[in-house]
Amino acid sequence: MGWMSDETGLEKCAANYVPLTPLSNLRRAARIWPNREALVYGHFRKTYREYHDRVSQLASALNGVGVDSGDVVATLIPNLPPHAEAHFGVPACGAVLNAINNRLEPETIAYILDHGGAKVVLCDTQFLGPLTLAIAQMDGAPPMIVECPDDQAGYPATGDYLTYEALLEKGDPEFSWVMPRDEWESIALNYTSGTTGRPKGVVYHHRGAHQNAMGQLLSWQMPRYPRYLTIVPLFHCNGWCHTWMIPLMGGTVVCCRDITAPALFAAFAEEGVTHFGGAPIVLNMLVNAPEDQRRAFDQVVEVFTAGAPPAPATLAKIEPMGFNVTQVYGLTESYGPATECAWDDDLWGDLIGDSRAAVKARQGVAMPAFEEITAMTPEMEQIAMDGVATGEIMMRGNGVMKGYYRNLDATQEAFQGGFFHTGDIAVQHPDGYLQIADRAKDIIISGGENISSVEVEGVLMAHPDVMLCAVVAKPDEKWGEVPCAFVELKEGREGDSSALIAFARERLAGFKTPKVVVFQELPKTSTGKIQKFELRNLAKSV
Repeated sequence: MGWMSDETGLEKCAANYVPLTPLSNLRRAARIWPNREALVYGHFRKTYREYHDRVSQLASALNGVGVDSGDVVATLIPNLPPHAEAHFGVPACGAVLNAINNRLEPETIAYILDHGGAKVVLCDTQFLGPLTLAIAQMDGAPPMIVECPDDQAGYPATGDYLTYEALLEKGDPEFSWVMPRDEWESIALNYTSGTTGRPKGVVYHHRGAHQNAMGQLLSWQMPRYPRYLTIVPLFHCNGWCHTWMIPLMGGTVVCCRDITAPALFAAFAEEGVTHFGGAPIVLNMLVNAPEDQRRAFDQVVEVFTAGAPPAPATLAKIEPMGFNVTQVYGLTESYGPATECAWDDDLWGDLIGDSRAAVKARQGVAMPAFEEITAMTPEMEQIAMDGVATGEIMMRGNGVMKGYYRNLDATQEAFQGGFFHTGDIAVQHPDGYLQIADRAKDIIISGGENISSVEVEGVLMAHPDVMLCAVVAKPDEKWGEVPCAFVELKEGREGDSSALIAFARERLAGFKTPKVVVFQELPKTSTGKIQKFELRNLAKSV
């Protein structure tokens, strides 16, 4: 099928077929923009020629210490230049990058090092303590440690390990990169932030990383020479593939160690940042930043936000501040963003305020790297696209992982029926746009009625006293479960649970209204996601 009657001699060869890989993106940028600024962190500033040379040195040096093709090199580094360079340098020596969440406890780090089989770990000085504790708990051979000091942040070298810059000095800037012979070869190993059991190792291939990076350029309508701020952790879906993406447009990656309102506003004002990705908690931080932490800037900053559906109230407040927000949705298993709320000016250009924010809160339609993303019933039938019926989001395409490393059962379960099963529950509007209702495990079933925690949270976030909130199920003798709201207040505000419940009741059906409100700081992951599993445990006793 699809072959002409006589294709004699029409074969793949070096002239007409090259495996897709994001490594090509940096090689191209170094050839055509050698003197453009590529990588920035305070006084550390490198051009594309220098970036390419340092990546080559890293690849060469890793080979020199015994890293072979197919080996795993792990990282425990914030969003700093060595981490960006590792995203190219590790695969450029034929190895697989395992970027580890630097907020994890030593026991889980030990499990990941054992399970992934890391041969070398590049580790920021700040995280040497947890790493050494983790290595002491490992069952397998310990990895070699390369220390990555950060003098700018007050983390000088300890003198106990080979430093990152000393490792680079051992490398050859003319090193010939090990390019994949098959685009199905693995480029990265990322462990899920699972809330129960051991994290699963998600394997990415070169093709998916390339296609996801390329597709996001189209979705973001990114112009040439963007200045991109690293807010999404590079250990989270490899920073949504953005570090691999930026060289395609000759852009600049602006590194940021600590995600605070003053640091972000300084980046907008002083570095001219034009793009960033981040969880809704980042948007909320900017919206609620006091005046003395803000800085004026002239450019419109384009934002991809994902991680949890942002409250329409947050979206309505941030755009007048100089940000244009696009809601995206994805998972570790999809290299980061998989859907986008593609804006249609013909349909929605006249919308303002809450109406505009309500549309922007949708998760939207498939990005270019995906063949199909839709919501289905448990029998894998398309749900009614009426904005009411719910189903599980399922997807297929080049932006889906290879599978779970050394976990055949979980891989087969995830890919049942030829789609990746996300576990996220959504409605689908008549135009096909998806809108998340909840994670399957976060749906509250009260007296037989399904309650979307996302819907209740969206209402509570509109209250002027609320900084953040999360709604979970609380066991109830009569109804089985009832909504319980955990609320983080804005600075200087005092919590009034009765007033907040009354506020919700005016806007929600009675059974959806929270029965209990708890005021406290919300537990969060390092990527800004609220840890609802902890709140579900707390709700049992309040």
